[in-house]
Amino acid sequence: MGLTKWDGFLSLSPTAEFLFEDEFKLHIFGDTYDFPAPEVGALIDAVAEIVLPILLVLGLATRLSAFALLTGVIQLVVPAGLANFHLAWAALAVALIALGPGSLSLDHLLAKWFANQAK
Repeated sequence: MGLTKWDGFLSLSPTAEFLFEDEFKLHIFGDTYDFPAPEVGALIDAVAEIVLPILLVLGLATRLSAFALLTGVIQLVVPAGLANFHLAWAALAVALIALGPGSLSLDHLLAKWFANQAK
């Protein structure tokens, strides 16, 4: 999904900006609000949809990345999509937040390295 918001290197697509101006709304406390700065919101979302999955694959800042994807991208912006397409992504994000990274993650390797340095 993140690549569809870019129109070349460091050039946000007009569709991404349109979505944040007209389609996507902030869903807070049961009400919907327009984004205060849709261009900034579109840029932050587009960068997050590229960077956060890469961090998840590497296992770096796993819980933070999963939480940011769950709240910022899935739940806050498109909660109507949660019931169909986003439910699987939300379940995976919740599992990563609850269980943390695996033993092959960079988080795990860094924790072991810091534990050895503290000895």
